[in-house]
Amino acid sequence: MSKLTDVPKRILIGRALRSDRLGETLLPKRIALPVFASDPLSSVAYAPGEVLLVLSIAGVSAYHFSPWIAVAVVVLMFTVVASYRQNVHAYPSGGGDYEVATTNLGPKAGLTVASALLVDYVLTVAVSIASGIENLGSAVPFVVEHKVFCAIAVVVLLTLMNLRGVKESGTLFAIPTYVFVAGVFIMIAWGAFRGLVLGDTMRAPTAAYHIKAEHQGLAGFALVFLLLRAFSSGCAALTGVEAISNGVPAFRKPKSKNAASTLAAMGLLAVTMFCGIIALAMTTKVRMAENPATDLLHNGVAIGSGYVQNPVISQVAEAVFGKGSLLFVVLAAATALVLFLAANTAYNGFPLLGSILAQDRYLPRQLHTRGDRLAFSNGIVLLAGTAAMLLAIYGADSTRLIQLYIVGVFVSFTLSQTGMVRHWNRHLATEKDQAKRRHMVRSRAINTFGAFFTGLVLVVVLVTKFTHGAWVALLGMCIFYATMTAIRKHYDRVAEEIAAPEGPSDDSLRPSRVHSVVLISKIHRPALRALAYAKLMRSDTLEALSVNVDPAETKALREEWERRGIDVPLKVLDSPYREITRPIIEYVKGLRKESPRDAVSVIIPEYVVGHWYEHLLHNQSALRLKGRLLFTPGVMVTSVPYQLESSEAAKNRARKRQEWSAPGAVRRGARGGAAQRVVQVQALAPAATALW
Repeated sequence: MSKLTDVPKRILIGRALRSDRLGETLLPKRIALPVFASDPLSSVAYAPGEVLLVLSIAGVSAYHFSPWIAVAVVVLMFTVVASYRQNVHAYPSGGGDYEVATTNLGPKAGLTVASALLVDYVLTVAVSIASGIENLGSAVPFVVEHKVFCAIAVVVLLTLMNLRGVKESGTLFAIPTYVFVAGVFIMIAWGAFRGLVLGDTMRAPTAAYHIKAEHQGLAGFALVFLLLRAFSSGCAALTGVEAISNGVPAFRKPKSKNAASTLAAMGLLAVTMFCGIIALAMTTKVRMAENPATDLLHNGVAIGSGYVQNPVISQVAEAVFGKGSLLFVVLAAATALVLFLAANTAYNGFPLLGSILAQDRYLPRQLHTRGDRLAFSNGIVLLAGTAAMLLAIYGADSTRLIQLYIVGVFVSFTLSQTGMVRHWNRHLATEKDQAKRRHMVRSRAINTFGAFFTGLVLVVVLVTKFTHGAWVALLGMCIFYATMTAIRKHYDRVAEEIAAPEGPSDDSLRPSRVHSVVLISKIHRPALRALAYAKLMRSDTLEALSVNVDPAETKALREEWERRGIDVPLKVLDSPYREITRPIIEYVKGLRKESPRDAVSVIIPEYVVGHWYEHLLHNQSALRLKGRLLFTPGVMVTSVPYQLESSEAAKNRARKRQEWSAPGAVRRGARGGAAQRVVQVQALAPAATALW
């Protein structure tokens, strides 16, 4: 069966890579830019439209505020980019905002940032794909008629591409991203040349339309609120900026320098395209409305429900290049494609952040494991599943989804920059070198301004978008926060319960006899109990066996083994493909080949949990191993269970089953006999979860 499933798996995601080939997956700057910056670069396809949509509430007269809103977005973009350049130099390990906040503001702030980023990554996938579907749907009616199906199909396709590895997906995604950027710059340059040099009059297809204002002649507080809401919508151009600080380990050396250069390039490209599209939209008189069927008027008559409102970038391209021209078609195709690929920013950020959180025991351990292609496969699949669910719930409607957007990213921006201010304060308190102090003071000033500005924008976003859907994003953050807190408490409780004591304990006492190979991942109470049990078996040979999946953990295990002076030889098997089952199976088979007449006993320390959800939080290696070893001739498998406190719930359930007797049980003599013992065995045998 494994061979049958392995063939299609290799076709879809490629051959497995050895752990020592991780360096080959690192990205040069030209590939890292489309991988980590595709979200902010592609957001210029819809962020200008969101600004005009909000301003249209007050009618066409409010459009003259759009250049000033663009200037505010540009200032904010440069502030955030400058701030994150400090981050990537100070914290190059890949923890990004989460690490900065945790280190400088405490675990609760770090967990808040992590919750915000996880929500934002899911929304990035949903919004990008929904926007791409809508852009593509203007040319292909089938896509519009089956929006949800097509959106989920794109999610599946992107998931498969990312499971092949970061470098492979980045190389594939680079071409359409660069075509899109080049197309936008050509459009801006040609539009400026036609307007300023040739004096041509360029008109968007909606230039002749009028907008029926929902609130005519807004002034005072109402106008300020509208402008702030338009500004908050335009801030969609900043989503994804933080992904580079989270992805520093994926860059080639020098990692921090390359990440900072990529940040600068991304910021310059994004603001230039954003401002250029806003300027051309004003020049070509683009008209947008939140409800185009009723609010867009042609010769005083509403255009009706049959009208499809094209994005701003499409209307500008039609005015500059001409509808149906080669450059128009190329830019339209590149725009739709790059919006799909913008989700790739989240496909790189979410799994990496999930891995770090899993390492810190805030998420299930499986998210810390790299897959066959050295990508964090479990995190990729989790992101895809969550985004697909969101697309299905919201009908792949970008207008509804984008209202949930931005909140999370500005929470992380603000807390991260506040943490960086504390970082510099802490280092300035001990630094004596004047040159370094001047550099730190300058960096602190940048982060201070960044914290103030992004905090101000966060307040604006919360106030202007809360009732329009931002509350859903806040609810999602709360759910992530509560879930991760509960997972951490569970892992901490289990770690405390199974921690190996320094002195003698009941777990070290010899029970009875039997031997051979004791599987070990860490030194804790269950491992000590298994070793003590194996010693009493008094077999001819006894050794402990571990698999080298993580070199750092293996080194720590060896050192702890020697420090404790455990009198059992420890053998470590190399696993270049990060597998556990296969190396052990091959080693056991090797022992059988050397001495075919001898029996081999594999002893597996396990602990018993009492709640169904606890099984989801622990590795199931023991189940796979036992399934394979039981079919190996001459090999016996022994489980040494260690009951956790939560298993008391299973005992209570078993006791209730014993007290219950089926109709006719007494008459048949089953109660108290064999039938009752079967019930007891079934009740007392919840699936044991492997400790390693």
